[in-house]
Order: sequence, then structure tokens, then C-alpha cells
Amino acid sequence: MRDVIFEEFANSDCYGLIFTYMWAFDQQSDWNYVEHVCDIFRRQGANIYYVELVSPQSIRLQRNATENRLKHKASKRDVEMSNQRLINDDNNYRCVSNDTEIPFENYIKIDNSNLLAEMVAKMIKERFDL
Repeated sequence: MRDVIFEEFANSDCYGLIFTYMWAFDQQSDWNYVEHVCDIFRRQGANIYYVELVSPQSIRLQRNATENRLKHKASKRDVEMSNQRLINDDNNYRCVSNDTEIPFENYIKIDNSNLLAEMVAKMIKERFDL
């Protein structure tokens, strides 16, 4: 389903698309998928920017049950199941990149543990001159 959305958006006159992806850096299939998605947009001449947001599991679990997240992400509404999925992903995959692992020019890694979303957005905007 995502591919259909990406293809349609890439072929539109719309400006900019932001999407999230839980990237298992220790899984080649995830690297391949990210490359596949990027190719959809590269074919249309798009610039691609990579933002890795990191914070400890305890903070992510707290955020997982906030009113805003529950309102906008149906997959999070079963909080117990969603929390268990987050914990399982952390236990089964390496979900944070190693230093110098990401080879992309347009990349930033931000520890957003103690940052408001507005501050993170400002940091991203400034880093990429958006």
C-alpha cells in the first residue's frame, strides 16, 4: 500500500512528503526497502532527507500512549500491544544506527529525548535549509 501512495505522490505536483519508518539497521531487507522507496522519488528528481530520531525506550513508551499519538495513529490505540511491539522491536533489532553507518549526505541524527517537536522540526529545517 505504501508503494502505491509513494508512486502517486512522486508523480504529483505536490511539494514534500514526510513519512516515518522503523528501520532495523541490522537487517539488509530494511536497507533494501529504504533504497527502493528512495528510488521511487529519485526517478522524479526529488531531494531526499534522512532524519533519525532517537530516545531511550522509557521515553518512547511514555510517548506511545500520549493523547495526540492515540488520536492520530490507530495502530497505537491498543497501548499494551503497541508497547509490546516497541519492546520486541528493540529486543530483536538494532533500531539505532551506529556512528558513521549512514552514508547519505542529507542525514541528521537527533536525540529528541528532551526536545519539543517544534524544536526538532526547527533543527531539521535549519540543517537542510528548508
